[in-house]
Amino acid sequence: MLGKVFKAYDVRATYPNPLNEQTAWKIGYGAARYLLEQAQASGDTDPMMRHIIVGRDMRPSSPSLANALMEGIRTYGAHVIDVGMVDTPFTYFAINYLDCAGGIMVTASHNPIDYNGFKISGRQAFPIGQSTGLDEISKFAAMADFEKVSPPPVPTGRVEERDFWAGYREHVLSFLNLNGRSLKVVVDASNGMAGTMIKKVFKGVPGLEIIELHFRNNTGKFSHDPNPLIAANLADVRQKVLAEKANLGVCFDGDADRGIFVDDKAEIIGCDHLTAMLAGHFLKANPGAGIVYDLRSSRAVEEEIRSAGGKPIQSRVGHVFMKQVLRDNNAVFGGELSGHFYFRDNFNADSGAIIFAQVLSVLASSRKKLGDLIKPIARYCQSGEINFMNEEKDLALRALEEHFEGAAEISHLDGLTIDCFRKEGWWCNVRQSNTEPVLRLNLEARNEVIRDRMINEISPMLGHRVAH
Repeated sequence: MLGKVFKAYDVRATYPNPLNEQTAWKIGYGAARYLLEQAQASGDTDPMMRHIIVGRDMRPSSPSLANALMEGIRTYGAHVIDVGMVDTPFTYFAINYLDCAGGIMVTASHNPIDYNGFKISGRQAFPIGQSTGLDEISKFAAMADFEKVSPPPVPTGRVEERDFWAGYREHVLSFLNLNGRSLKVVVDASNGMAGTMIKKVFKGVPGLEIIELHFRNNTGKFSHDPNPLIAANLADVRQKVLAEKANLGVCFDGDADRGIFVDDKAEIIGCDHLTAMLAGHFLKANPGAGIVYDLRSSRAVEEEIRSAGGKPIQSRVGHVFMKQVLRDNNAVFGGELSGHFYFRDNFNADSGAIIFAQVLSVLASSRKKLGDLIKPIARYCQSGEINFMNEEKDLALRALEEHFEGAAEISHLDGLTIDCFRKEGWWCNVRQSNTEPVLRLNLEARNEVIRDRMINEISPMLGHRVAH
């Protein structure tokens, strides 16, 4: 049963089968063992190294799962600091605010309401994925079974409830400067934790008018799926931006660590284009600094970073890799196509609240419309992600590489990247799904003619195209 809930980057599954309170207890016990052993191995004897932050989202199953998780943590002997119903970046802040052993957020992010899960972080909110501790936590959890112990173990760790909203608000608002400008913004909270976060952090900011959409987060259902990467889920925010003549709109996912923006004309802004726009903003204050970007991003991202005097740094896809690259290079900022944005001054962690603050700040300082800032960056033609069913993924990638060998620059940083931009005006990246027999193609070209021609040439080599 445990094997079904552990994924590459977190724990996630349907509730109550296979994820339930008994499983949550085991994971709490296993995570506590791992986090405390890591703290002990570091040689740090500070008492806070026995404390673990626990937060939860608004899903109906989250309170009982959080309680079972905390029982498991306490049974191992670790102490719990319960921060209540918060957004995921709040837990990253709390871990660093207290400098404790780590934290766990009870959430299923953008998944449907019948899902839940756990995002586990180590000290300094370092992400714990399959290769950075999650496999060990799974092993420790499998070894923990209170039903086989007689009498059942009694929790020895303490639990205390703490409220860090004042500190969190101060931290997030340190990234906001409206320069005396008034802005009207539509926020779609997707019935998720942004409904709490926006009110707690941004309410009362002078010059900021927020039009609320789907802010109720205790309804037990979603007005639309809390996944802003799907264009259909942005319909409400786009319509409201036009109706209210707002400066911009943003739609957050369920745990508010990601946001997708639309401009003043309700056009959806690609996260790579947003990364490129913000790069100049960060490099003004940090000349020559590194900017990390998802390797699927538009070529314009690298070009904009270089033109602003920065150091462009490609990363593999996924928050575990993005945060590590940011940390290793002391980069000031990073952006991913999935809507995650990372900040050196936010413990190298991602934050939906901070990207919101930063976009508002850039817009306020520019005195231009958001669409006008993005238009010159969106200068190439992109395919978007195209998925192909293929049971022989490795063979297909090898054949694709051989087809272009000698005619293109080849990279294996993440999947297969084929770069013919200088010669023929196009490049692409093909990655394998971790969980399905699927290949994912992202292709970009100088114009639509080249883009469409290359998609038609490459597609038959990748398998059966999956309709959206």
